[in-house]
Amino acid sequence: MSGRPALINRYRWWETILIYGGIAVFLAFLLAPFVEGFLVSLKPLSLLFSSPYRFWPENGSFAAYRTMWQSVPGFGWYIFNSFLISFTATAVVLLLVVPAAYVFARFPFRGRGPLLGIFLAVNMFSGAVLLIPLYRLMRSLGLLNTYFAMIVPGVAFLIPSAVWLLRTYMLRIPRELEEAAYVDGASYLYTFRRVILPLAMPGIVVVTITTFIGSYAQQFIYALTFNSKTEYMPLPVGLFGYFGKQEVIWNELMAASFVGILPALVVIFLLQRYLVAGLTAGAVKQ
Repeated sequence: MSGRPALINRYRWWETILIYGGIAVFLAFLLAPFVEGFLVSLKPLSLLFSSPYRFWPENGSFAAYRTMWQSVPGFGWYIFNSFLISFTATAVVLLLVVPAAYVFARFPFRGRGPLLGIFLAVNMFSGAVLLIPLYRLMRSLGLLNTYFAMIVPGVAFLIPSAVWLLRTYMLRIPRELEEAAYVDGASYLYTFRRVILPLAMPGIVVVTITTFIGSYAQQFIYALTFNSKTEYMPLPVGLFGYFGKQEVIWNELMAASFVGILPALVVIFLLQRYLVAGLTAGAVKQ
C-alpha cells in the first residue's frame, strides 16, 4: 500500500500554492510593522526622514539600544512596574475567573443569564468613560499613587471577558467525565481540581496570555489619572518620555518599545507549551 497517496495530502499543486501564498501575504501584513519598527531602531536619527526613503538602514547600528537608557532615566524601573502590575492583575483575574467560569458553565442558578449579559455589557464601555468615578473611588479608598490604583481597575475590566472566554471553553468539556468522578465518590471540589482544571488548562493559558497582554496595554490612561509619582509609573508612560517638545527620538522610541515588550514575549513563550500539554492531561482516571 506504499504507492497510495496519504489521505491527508488531498490538495492539488495549485491549491497548495494558493494556501501558502495566502499565509505568506497574511504574515507579511502582520509582521511588516514590527520589521519596520526594528529597522527604524537601527537607523541614525538624522537619516530617518532622508529622501529618497531607504527601507534597509545604511550604517545601521544598535546605538539606540544603548543611548535609550540615558534619554529616559529609570527606564528599567518603568519596565519592572509594568511587569509587576500585569503579573499581579493576571494572578488576581485567574484566581477569580477560573472557579467563576466553572460555576457559570456547569451550575444553573437564578440570574445567571442576566449576570452574563452584564459582563458582556461591561466590555462595551471604555475605561476613559469611567475615569472620573474611578478616580473618586480610588481617592476614597486611599489607593491613589499606589500600584493598586492601576491593578484594581485593570482587574475589574479584564474579568468579564475572561469569564466569557473560559466559560465557553469549559462548556466543551464532556460532562461524562464529571459524572464518572461523582459515581466514584469524588466531591465537587475534588472533581474540579483533578478533572476539570487539567482539561481546561489550554483555555486557562489562553486567558492568562490575553489578560497579561491586556493589562500590559491599558496602563497608560490609569497611570496618568491615578498616579503622580514616577516610581509607580509603568512602561507606556516611560515611552512617552521620548516625545520631546521639538522632536521625537524615533530610533530610541522603537528600541525602547522592543525592549519593553520582552517580558510579555517571555511569558507567552513559557506558557505556550501548556497549550498542548493540557489537551490530554486529566482525561485518564487515576
